[in-house]
Amino acid sequence: MRRFLAALLVVGLATLVRADDPKVLTKIAFGSCADQDKPLPIFDTMAAAKPELLLLMGDNMYADLDKKQKVTPDVIREKYKLMAKVPGFMKLKATCPMLATWDDHDYGKNDGDSTWIHKDEAQQAFLDFFGVAKDDARRTQKGVYHAAIYGPEKKRVQVIVLDTRYFQSGAKKAPFDPKTRIAGYLPTTDPDATILGADQWKWLEEQLKKPAEVRLLVSSIQVISEDHPFEKWANFPKEREKLYALLNSTGANGVIILSGDRHLAEVSLDTKALGYPLYDATSSGFNQASKNWRAPEANSNRLAAMPYGDNFGFITIDWTGDDPRVALQIRDEDGDATCGFKVRLSTLKGTGVPKEKPKLPEGVISLEEAAKKVGEKVTVQFTVASVGGKANLYLNSNKDFRAKDNFAVALPMKAQTGKWEKAGADTFAGKTVRATGTVKLNKDSPQLEITDAKDLEIVEK
Repeated sequence: MRRFLAALLVVGLATLVRADDPKVLTKIAFGSCADQDKPLPIFDTMAAAKPELLLLMGDNMYADLDKKQKVTPDVIREKYKLMAKVPGFMKLKATCPMLATWDDHDYGKNDGDSTWIHKDEAQQAFLDFFGVAKDDARRTQKGVYHAAIYGPEKKRVQVIVLDTRYFQSGAKKAPFDPKTRIAGYLPTTDPDATILGADQWKWLEEQLKKPAEVRLLVSSIQVISEDHPFEKWANFPKEREKLYALLNSTGANGVIILSGDRHLAEVSLDTKALGYPLYDATSSGFNQASKNWRAPEANSNRLAAMPYGDNFGFITIDWTGDDPRVALQIRDEDGDATCGFKVRLSTLKGTGVPKEKPKLPEGVISLEEAAKKVGEKVTVQFTVASVGGKANLYLNSNKDFRAKDNFAVALPMKAQTGKWEKAGADTFAGKTVRATGTVKLNKDSPQLEITDAKDLEIVEK
């Protein structure tokens, strides 16, 4: 034990981060997934970029790869000791403050959740490794979640580091798929299932109410991506809905999500969750990504990707001018940018808390529900955002009829009788309509076709 602490002393002191440091942050590195038993040349590349803060998003070492060795608190500490001796890691810790969370492998158990028997001992080993002070709140609280704000007023960067392991209920297992040879996870329907737990949810709300211009929300698993079968927030639908609702209700502007875990890098984008674009930048791993070409994994929300090759993320903030700009890059082992995005802070501001969805009449279901009822007769109600077609009219729920969440009501010529005999785009644009019909798929997009004019009506709001 003494030798473990002594090995960390030299590099551990550099990890102590002053949350009240008035220095303006302009360069932030982030990433995840480092196997301490394999070369880590990317750490030298990262150090050369001279970040002012490094965010480690989990799997900061691997305690459970040796299947012949039972994971114990002593094993976890031994793996940290090996990582502490990696020259590139020592260089980073000596020159760059760090904030970290864990994921399953440094937690001690693959896909580990709240039932992990060594989670409390693993937490203290984690805190020792990162040089967290003995009087820090993380020494007595359950879980490693933490937050800090850097910089003066009008140039504040808030980092919120979540713990997705300590309180997690455990994901719902999917049956083994012989084609992919994967037994992944399914969205849980358990109303009590959680990722963060009650105490962390309460804490998160308090953090989001604090003033800041940029908010980096660190989650070890992806938040926005929802199509692959592995670990992600989408496996806990109500928890993700709760997160989005909290971001909205607190009026938290400037939020960018940073995530790891997937052994690839990509940027996901959700334009509907908040009153502004919500990005989720995934960087994984430092030495765990595929070294050979592979196709991107399923992600209908992907904006950009680096599906193979070791990587790290790098954020630069240009505070000059009236509208500061955040540039986020995914960089490879050589330090070259492979993908990313730039966004002005004015874009990451909502127009206020979104209005509550109107209560639908009895027998009327939401478009989201209707999209899942292909082949069934339903009644929907929505405001028409755009109208397409000439002979046949298509009443779209989205301005962009190509959008993946667009729902269309088709009014064919044969149903344009009676009150709809002279109907056109102006008849329906911006109006709230109620339609009854059978849901079908048109090029993978849900569509309800009107067969009788009386099954479509304009509703007074």
